[in-house]
Amino acid sequence: MGIIVVKIGGGLDLDHDAIADDIAGMWQEGQQLVVVHGGAELTNQVAEALGHPPRFVTSVSGYVSRRTDRRALEIFEMVYCGQLNKGWVERFQRRGVNAVGLSGLDGRLWEGPRKKAIRIVENGRKMVLRDDYTGKVERVDTALLTTLLEGGYLPVLTPPAISYDGEALNVDGDRAAAMTAQAMRAEALVILSGVPGLLADFPDESSLIRRIQSDEIEDFMSVAEGRMKKKVMGAGEALRGGVGRVIFADGRVREPVRRALSGEGTVIG
Repeated sequence: MGIIVVKIGGGLDLDHDAIADDIAGMWQEGQQLVVVHGGAELTNQVAEALGHPPRFVTSVSGYVSRRTDRRALEIFEMVYCGQLNKGWVERFQRRGVNAVGLSGLDGRLWEGPRKKAIRIVENGRKMVLRDDYTGKVERVDTALLTTLLEGGYLPVLTPPAISYDGEALNVDGDRAAAMTAQAMRAEALVILSGVPGLLADFPDESSLIRRIQSDEIEDFMSVAEGRMKKKVMGAGEALRGGVGRVIFADGRVREPVRRALSGEGTVIG
């Protein structure tokens, strides 16, 4: 099998040790992987403790994202690039995998434009935000990732990204993982979260949608709740970019990546 990109969600209910065990075992069997991780829930807790509580905004098109002023960006970097990224590197190192943790800033690994303005809806009113440090990944330094993979390292990646003007950017981790999978011509993108996949009737886990054809993915945007909309959007981008399949899978179980690749969860493609 070709390269697999694994996106680990930021929910605190994921089984981090089970995820690390599974990825380490696959790596030691010769499977090349690139790991991308989130960390939204811990970032929210730290932001609250530091007196700058998180604020979320809804775009006019209905997508929810974190309001990222400069102070929020600093907290984001502290949690994602510090505690979480190095925590994942440590887990993999303990399991004999020579992991290297990088943010999208490092080496301009993830690069894209900063949004000049964000149009949001708040209390029924449309507003424009202009002091927000958010953007979208458009370029992935595949040469850097290939060098690491060929050297026997496991890349462990995290937002933020970097703008074309050299500014740190809060980017959506699922869409960054999708762009990474696309750029690396990955065989599969596995997105692990705290649910078993895309649910037709959230939060009823028995309503799991098990299979979606590539050309049907837009039809399922209407059932995606909250941040799952970004995951569905990222899945569509990955598939259009040539990724073999995308799987939304449960990150709370044993061997979550292997189970996803065997067909558990929501398989798209």
